[in-house]
Amino acid sequence: MPLLRLPRRAAPWVLASGVLMIASWALFFQAMTYTSAGMAIVLFHVQPLWLLLFGALWLGERVRGQRLAAVLVALFGLALATGVLQHLPLFGAEDLHQSGYWLGVSLCMAGAVCMAGVTLCAKKAQTSASALAWWQCLLGALTLWIWPVQYGWPAWGGAWLWLAGLGLVHTALAYTLIYAGTLRLPTSRIAIFQFVYPAVAIVIDWLYFRQALSTAQLIGIAVLTVAISMAERPSRPLPVRQ
Repeated sequence: MPLLRLPRRAAPWVLASGVLMIASWALFFQAMTYTSAGMAIVLFHVQPLWLLLFGALWLGERVRGQRLAAVLVALFGLALATGVLQHLPLFGAEDLHQSGYWLGVSLCMAGAVCMAGVTLCAKKAQTSASALAWWQCLLGALTLWIWPVQYGWPAWGGAWLWLAGLGLVHTALAYTLIYAGTLRLPTSRIAIFQFVYPAVAIVIDWLYFRQALSTAQLIGIAVLTVAISMAERPSRPLPVRQ
């Protein structure tokens, strides 16, 4: 199919993005065995800062101070929304760091760098969004198939329908749409929009799973919304001296 054809010049970048994608999620899930899920999410989403830095150094893109400030504000809002701050000693909680906590932090930071690399490689590939998503999914399937072979496949029935939904809708379709936007936007805008995903996940957890949110978490979601809108607000032009 023409939409899935991979030009020779794009192949190394698509391969690199697929490897980095697999590495980033493997590091993230491994990190959650050493630290809390909330802390892992916050640390993993330091990656927009890496994306801004790499975009400026590698792609030569200009980073507006307004968007850098928005990313920092959004990161603070995410820390509030996930409830991480309430469990830190600085805010009165006991130091409950388990064994291997700093290893988990290191794994999250490494995963964040890998995820930032995925976006940069996708932009350098300069191929279609559908081709990027297809070849990444294929590479992931070829890499990870050994796990179900070794540990067993899901029972036939509803589990396979859910698995198909996760693969076709929440992975293939979702990443095709993400890459369609990535190829059209500068890295500074991509960086701030990456905070939409955790914010939506927290809201859905509240609406669908009836997970009660604290006042601090609601404030965090509001801060995320303000940060994203602040990043998209056009900057005022400098006054022209007569």
